[in-house]
Amino acid sequence: MDTPISDKAIPAGERLIVALDLADAQAARALVDVLGTSVRFYKIGLELFMGRGYFDLLDDLVGRGKKVFVDLKFFDVPETVRSAVRALSGSGATFATVHGNQAIMEAAVKDKGELKILAVTVLTSLDRGDLDDLGFACDVDRLVLSRARRALETGVDGIVSSGLEAPLIRRELGQKLLVVTPGIRPVENKPVDDQKRTVDVAQAFRNGADYIVVGRPIRLAADPRAAAEAVQRTIAEVFRR
Repeated sequence: MDTPISDKAIPAGERLIVALDLADAQAARALVDVLGTSVRFYKIGLELFMGRGYFDLLDDLVGRGKKVFVDLKFFDVPETVRSAVRALSGSGATFATVHGNQAIMEAAVKDKGELKILAVTVLTSLDRGDLDDLGFACDVDRLVLSRARRALETGVDGIVSSGLEAPLIRRELGQKLLVVTPGIRPVENKPVDDQKRTVDVAQAFRNGADYIVVGRPIRLAADPRAAAEAVQRTIAEVFRR
């Protein structure tokens, strides 16, 4: 059975999320300026959070008409997670991640408002050997599917999943969850880094992703805007109907 390409009404230009994995908000703004209209959606994560100006940057991006993915992977006592999501819900952010068990996911959706909650399944920097070390006696795809099912049951909006497991999720769960796929490595730009379970842009969407997150292949490119525009052209081609 063919894996269905996302049928959600998402503008093609918003399906690329660029990861602003930089040391501070000033460097992030500089990259956003370079990328200009080529990118409409940005991820701001832990590295920026530990720098200066995280929430000012969030406000600035929203003020520019950009969508923002807050990737802090909330993992704490459920009521603390609920409070954190509630505080974030009025910020203008589009996505936020949680990383934990069913009680944490249930807490995250209680006061989320318009914010969409994404549950992390298995980090794309982990492979079978890493899971063995962590004591998970199952295949990566089965673990991802189990966590995706739990996410669906708790009412979260979507999951973060490698493109390698996306086909299984779509076959088993259909189009019910948003699937956001990191670990994208375009064929022409494959740096040696910490990502292990990777796919390229077209494969990610053909495997069932709704969005992709791209960081280093754009950020470290000789011409970041040209790299982003190349990704956008590929996306447009995949979704041309």
